[in-house]
Amino acid sequence: RLETLTTLANIVNEFLDGVPSSNLGVATKIAHQVGLTCTRKPLLVAIGKGFFNDVRKNHGTNMMDDAQLLRYSRQIMLSQIDITGQEKLNAARVLIIGMGGLGSPVAMYLATSGVGTLVLCDPDVVDLTNLQRQIVHDTLKIGQLKVDSAAETLRRLNPEIAVETLPRQLGEAELLSQMQQADVVVDCTDNLDSRLLINRVAVAARKPLVSAAAIRWEGQLSVFQPYLGENPCYHCFYGKVGGIAQTCSENGVVGPLLGILGSMQALEVVKLVVGTGETLTGKVMLFDGQALEWMRFTLPRDPACPVCGAIEREQLPATF
Repeated sequence: RLETLTTLANIVNEFLDGVPSSNLGVATKIAHQVGLTCTRKPLLVAIGKGFFNDVRKNHGTNMMDDAQLLRYSRQIMLSQIDITGQEKLNAARVLIIGMGGLGSPVAMYLATSGVGTLVLCDPDVVDLTNLQRQIVHDTLKIGQLKVDSAAETLRRLNPEIAVETLPRQLGEAELLSQMQQADVVVDCTDNLDSRLLINRVAVAARKPLVSAAAIRWEGQLSVFQPYLGENPCYHCFYGKVGGIAQTCSENGVVGPLLGILGSMQALEVVKLVVGTGETLTGKVMLFDGQALEWMRFTLPRDPACPVCGAIEREQLPATF
């Protein structure tokens, strides 16, 4: 039986040897399709190892091991990600501010996607009222710091990533320091004052900011990179609104709404890190959970914005 498995693996490997490295996405799909016809785990492992050896020949020895390639194989199959994109994810550092209803799916999906370092910031502890929507926590974590609770969950989901915790509300100087180390910043807070501060520091650090908010049955999602072209910052959008009470604790929120918005935040982060697709930079998407409808708008830049009005702007790449 071992000889049969080896022979089959060699046949697949010989076939894949003829696939150029530029078509590795195709090669991965072929290996996957071959695997789908097999019901025995040893055969899948044998074929998988043969394919991974082929990938390693084309990409060098300083790449992911077999277990990592297996873990991320379903997204490596996508031509827009492939091995190169996965390596970008593995090397990325993402700062997530807020470990509540939005931060939960953001952190969990980025962990399972293989983002190498997740930095979690939240000063609060887990409360019973959180558990209806904050899925990174559970009943046994009540009273525990949210960042510690989330870190335990994320390390169970993917022990290969690094998780750093900041169990406090960051001042502007520390926030700037953390953002300067990050590739992407994700705002998962639930109040306007915090969002305006995070935006102001992200503009100063010149880091992409993925922002979302959800209340009752409605939500919104956007990406802010005001240093690119004529794109606005969050302050252009909301700076004149002023402090208003729009938190889940005061207005209520339906749980799955946070999962929808948070998952889309995670998707935007993956696109930003990999460098694929069209992000929501300069746009906002509004979601109505009652009607199950999305609306999308282009956000104008405020030339007189006190946050981004006078910053130096880069010319947009042709494919942006």
